[in-house]
Amino acid sequence: MTTADRPAATDRPAPVDRLTTATIEADPDLPLIRITRDFRASTAQLVRAHTDPEIYARWCGPKSLDTRIDRWDARTGGSYAFTNIDRATKEEYSFHGSFHEVREDRIVQTFTFDGWPDGVSLDTMTFEDLGDGWTRMHSRSLLDSFEARAGMLESGMEVGVDEGYEKLDALLEGGEVETREG
Repeated sequence: MTTADRPAATDRPAPVDRLTTATIEADPDLPLIRITRDFRASTAQLVRAHTDPEIYARWCGPKSLDTRIDRWDARTGGSYAFTNIDRATKEEYSFHGSFHEVREDRIVQTFTFDGWPDGVSLDTMTFEDLGDGWTRMHSRSLLDSFEARAGMLESGMEVGVDEGYEKLDALLEGGEVETREG
């Protein structure tokens, strides 16, 4: 990794126009959820955090859950499966999907909770370089019905998103998400 790939470590607070907490919005006309969040990271670091199974397992989901990667082939045409495990109850929540597109600034994938196999979402994440070592992630999840969207929003998703991204922030700040070279 070159120094240009990694934002400078700094104790400066985030600029006031940075979204350091995720905004989660439901579209009024479509069964769509929009999530927007800024990270002190390069686009390459964020794409790697979403496609490298070892890194993904360290930040995915709420702090009370561990993530086990069951299958992971993060490439266009690949697929994945992972399980979140509640540390206290040992209850397991499994998910799977397909990677439809994996690029340096965009990931398109399906996402299915195994406990509700008819509820598939099509997720598109784009990564926008904001300059000064910051990247904005735009995530759109299109579900097959308003009922499915309501179920996702009521599932505790907000806690999982916020706590997961806090864990990702810590990995990024600790220099644990390097970009691949060559």
